[in-house]
Amino acid sequence: MPEKKTVQRARQAKREGKAPTTQAGAFVEEEMEHMKRGKHRVRSRKQAIAIGLSKARKAGVKLPSAGAKRTQSASRRKSASRARTSKSRE
Repeated sequence: MPEKKTVQRARQAKREGKAPTTQAGAFVEEEMEHMKRGKHRVRSRKQAIAIGLSKARKAGVKLPSAGAKRTQSASRRKSASRARTSKSRE
């Protein structure tokens, strides 16, 4: 459960019109502090960031899901398609 001051900082950022990533930054900072103080036994900084983002999502910050795919550009898709067809001809 995130601390009250963390949730308040995130809500304040939302009121100010900040980006969702900035709002989630409060939760990530809190998690980094927990990591530094030894409150959580995380294996890496990446894991601490993931925990912070998860807490932010649960608190209502509108972040994209962890598994959200990014779209590729049309030229990259076309190039990949050509590469596959040329390999199958060999």
